[in-house]
Amino acid sequence: MAFAQPGGRRSGTAVVLNIGEVLARLSEDFPGISASKIRFLEEKGLIAPQRTPAGYRQYSDSDVERLRFVLALQRDQYLPLKVIRDYLDAIDRGERPENLPGGMKLAPRAVSDDPAEALRGRSRRLTEAQLRTESGAGVRLVKELLDFGIITHQDGLFDECALQVTLACAKLEAQGLQPRHLRPVLASAEREFALVERAVAPLASRRDGASQARAAEAARELSGLLLDLHQAVIQGQIARLEK
Repeated sequence: MAFAQPGGRRSGTAVVLNIGEVLARLSEDFPGISASKIRFLEEKGLIAPQRTPAGYRQYSDSDVERLRFVLALQRDQYLPLKVIRDYLDAIDRGERPENLPGGMKLAPRAVSDDPAEALRGRSRRLTEAQLRTESGAGVRLVKELLDFGIITHQDGLFDECALQVTLACAKLEAQGLQPRHLRPVLASAEREFALVERAVAPLASRRDGASQARAAEAARELSGLLLDLHQAVIQGQIARLEK
């Protein structure tokens, strides 16, 4: 199996890992991963490691890659666990989910075989030239997006979120909306984030990994609900135009 690494014990022909060994495999790509986070994902039904008669968890290579898949979608695509679980369930049934984020393509059973292969490059960092090439945005548009704080970079490199924002802004520009027109959108997003932040503050203030994981998941779910509300309000306004 791809991604097999040294360490672990063998049960028959399968590699068996304890939670510390799983953390060691994942920590380079996901520095914030903790045993509490892994147990939280198990509690939410994202993974189901085998148990010994004494109740100790035993993780396989497939469990590790399934975790890698979940963590990458959370980090790079900002998806709530419910959506990720739906993808996993569909793939486990041998189906081909049609709307995987970012145009990602996964073959049936890919989660059991090698899900991380589909996620290679999802945490890419792009130069400004790469950002312009992949988004179709010009030099002026990218400069204005930076000037208005609509996108940001770290050490001159842009993440996937910046790419998605730039793609959307390039399409809006084609419809006559310039970055200066989008300042209300940015202000609205910041206000909505403040609502989310306030709602999850009791969980986020706790230092244990499980609470931090629950806070992040609650924030994603709340942001999804706010987006639904936002879209419904806009659609309602559009409907009035049609009368």
